[in-house]
Amino acid sequence: MIPVPDLQLGYRDAENYKRRENKELLNRLFVRTPALDQLCDPSTFFLIGEKGAGKTAYAVYLENNSFRHTSGTLRYIRETDYAKFVELKQARHLTLSDYTNIWKVIIYLLVAETVSSKEGKNPAWWSLFAKFRNLRSAIDQYYHHAFAPEIIYAIQFAEEAEVTAQLLANCASAGASHKQAWSSTRNQFQTNLLYIQRQFQDALKSVKLGGNHVLFIDGIDIRPGSIPYDAYLECIKGLANAVWAVNNDFFSNIKDSKEHVLFLVEIEGGSLQTGCV
Repeated sequence: MIPVPDLQLGYRDAENYKRRENKELLNRLFVRTPALDQLCDPSTFFLIGEKGAGKTAYAVYLENNSFRHTSGTLRYIRETDYAKFVELKQARHLTLSDYTNIWKVIIYLLVAETVSSKEGKNPAWWSLFAKFRNLRSAIDQYYHHAFAPEIIYAIQFAEEAEVTAQLLANCASAGASHKQAWSSTRNQFQTNLLYIQRQFQDALKSVKLGGNHVLFIDGIDIRPGSIPYDAYLECIKGLANAVWAVNNDFFSNIKDSKEHVLFLVEIEGGSLQTGCV
């Protein structure tokens, strides 16, 4: 009989299981329900539940382990991220479609970082996919080889769209027989965002993956007290629209992706629960 003080009941916050010393504890305590299989289904875009239902635990488990040839990556949206969106809205008079396009760039950048870290461990892999290698080169140049895979730094990549679009164009044309012409609309924020999206899409379509990847975005159900509700809701609407578009219009239509599909699951808390998609 184990004394009550010695019982290991786990942590209330599943984020603790990301720590190396706690990963084995989660593996022993985690109950693999049919919901885990559903999360590995390419048609699943959203994970919805009340606080404490285990949403983050599912994400951490898939980040710590490979299940059904699928691995996860967990990222968090923080108060500073919301504040940055509010600042951008005021500076550039953003609309909901602008928010959606910014989120698309953020998602593609985080997915590209995931692919780089998990698939590109073998140097020979990079020699096979020139478009993705050029994309990675542009990202490294922008961040001076010090990109931290957090949303706040990804927002910066989208915010300075003119700079990043030019870097992507330069790297795409490196080694080519001709230079890509730069459009006269280079100063238009929306146009540059769309160009950046196309570069990411072309690069991601070109790679052959060794497994399935899921990107989780957690923490969207927590509205910082300093952020007005309307501003918070606009940001989340843009994210939801981007998640749907990226999964439904792009990842699901990549040829030869049946076994190597890329898709994204957004974690949504009880405060925004309206149903399950």
